[in-house]
Amino acid sequence: MEFFRIHKDIPFMRHALIFNVVSALTFVAAVFFLFHKGLHLSIEFKGGTVLEVKYPHAANLEGMRASLSAAGYEHPEVSSFGTASDVMIRLPITPGTSSDKTSANAFEALCRAEKGTTRHFDTTTPQGEHVSRTACLDAAGKELVSLQRVEFVGPQVGEELAQNGLNALVMVVIGVMIYLAIRFEWKFAVAAIIANLHDVVIILGFFAFFQWEFSLTVLAAVLAVLGYSVNESVVIFDRIRENFRKQRKMSVHEVIDNAITSTISRTIITHGCTQMMVLSMLFLGGPTLHYFAIALTIGILFGIYSSVFVAAAVAMWLGVKREDLIKPVKEKDETDGAVV
Repeated sequence: MEFFRIHKDIPFMRHALIFNVVSALTFVAAVFFLFHKGLHLSIEFKGGTVLEVKYPHAANLEGMRASLSAAGYEHPEVSSFGTASDVMIRLPITPGTSSDKTSANAFEALCRAEKGTTRHFDTTTPQGEHVSRTACLDAAGKELVSLQRVEFVGPQVGEELAQNGLNALVMVVIGVMIYLAIRFEWKFAVAAIIANLHDVVIILGFFAFFQWEFSLTVLAAVLAVLGYSVNESVVIFDRIRENFRKQRKMSVHEVIDNAITSTISRTIITHGCTQMMVLSMLFLGGPTLHYFAIALTIGILFGIYSSVFVAAAVAMWLGVKREDLIKPVKEKDETDGAVV
């Protein structure tokens, strides 16, 4: 399927050096901000307090964030889970304050917002166990908010998650290199990995520069971008291999330019549809999906750029040629190996 067909090849490789200089400068800037500012890690990585609360009606997440921010909690994470009345709250570690005090103060702030009073009482479960409960009640004794669970996430758990995330990233990179080296040739594998790491580092650079919160959902977006970007590179590499077989008189530059030009319509359709879905998450998904969608948006835009101007150009500079992808056919001996 094509929206349009470009009849004259666009000379992408003629300007490859200029665009790759821009890429290199952007890459260096991203690395600088990563080391200078660092990532603003969420409590999954730094540790903190997790609360689960339940409302008798659909919770007002924006109002809850405002109440917790007014109580002095910086960047509280508030999200629904299960139903609209069940809410999970993640609060960062407050120096000099225990987890119990943090949870108590946070629940008190939510209770004040509902114009209720916090009550602690014992109750019996259907299994006959005696448990302590904390709830927010109005003057008539009606339950406005109930505290379901409190959990402390230690820094050690955060370090383990960060290490697991890094391991996942390394495994993806190794897997992609092996796949491309088997399917194409090692020069394409190196070119694709350079392009993919270029996308990942630039995403991280944006998050470091703007100090956007880096959470597990953002890490998932980064891993998704790795797979998404390599898919675009594979499409272009496939067309390059096909052109080497069909266009015997074309130079390497012309083969690559033709491969990129002939896949532009497909690129616009694929990335345009994907970007529409991501933008819907960005504008309609709320704070929970906000940074996830931002990471995907940056990754999609730079993924297109890197597949065209980074991956293809690096493969060209590594000296990819027709013989790398098309093995010469060995001429058959006239005597078919027979000795006279």
